[in-house]
Amino acid sequence: MQRKAYVPGLAALLVALLAGCTADSGTEGSAIDSKAGKSTSSVAQPGKYRTLREPCGSVPGSTLKDLLPGAAELPEEQRQKVFRGTSAVTYDTDRRVGCSWKADSPDASHHLSVDFERVVSYDGAVSDDDRAQEVFATKQDAANLPIPANSAATDADGKHGQVSPPPTPSTSKPATGSPSGTPSGTPSGTSTSTADGLQPRVLDDLGDAAFLDDVLTGAGAGSTAQRRTVSVVFRTSNVIVTIVYGEQAARTTEIPDSKELQDKARSLARKLAEEFSG
Repeated sequence: MQRKAYVPGLAALLVALLAGCTADSGTEGSAIDSKAGKSTSSVAQPGKYRTLREPCGSVPGSTLKDLLPGAAELPEEQRQKVFRGTSAVTYDTDRRVGCSWKADSPDASHHLSVDFERVVSYDGAVSDDDRAQEVFATKQDAANLPIPANSAATDADGKHGQVSPPPTPSTSKPATGSPSGTPSGTPSGTSTSTADGLQPRVLDDLGDAAFLDDVLTGAGAGSTAQRRTVSVVFRTSNVIVTIVYGEQAARTTEIPDSKELQDKARSLARKLAEEFSG
């Protein structure tokens, strides 16, 4: 009788042990599944723009007439050729495009170029916008802008890029950037506008970040005709737009007007910014 009672008790104990193991296994599996569900990789956001605008058609004809006054004196066929512009040679039109125009008149010659660069980050942890801001900051640093008196009052998020180191004491800014007329950056030169409010500077009212550079070349005794080149560079999301507008005087005694060139270059920049945001 005792033997018969022992066997059922042993069987019950084994069943209880097996049930406990099964319950523990299920709990552990649930914990693993829960962690796996929470372990999702963070991928940086792509930029707003996946394509670029056609550059030679991005500047309205009325604007070209204002920026290239010498074209108005040309015969119709030549004038239309000037207004069509010349496309820049690029290897990937999804990433970079550009166009340039030039017109001569008895008093001066004018040149204009626009460059659109779409920045793509190949780092999954860095967004296209953040990478574009890094590229923009590099361009701004290369321009070697003078530090404004109120440089301490900057945006908390560094929206307008890094402030460049102070230039060496001088009345002119040292030459930096690419040869004038090229859309890849600001032109080289020997001096720049120092008039109040017209000096190279950060622009607060254009795109996500922007700056303006103003370079005068050919100044000095025995030099050639003076040439002023104004560059406006701005970023909107993951696209960087560079506008280079310049005038070369026909006579060595004349200096191209800084305010006029800056106003026209900034006006075009605002138009392009609206086209990209539209």
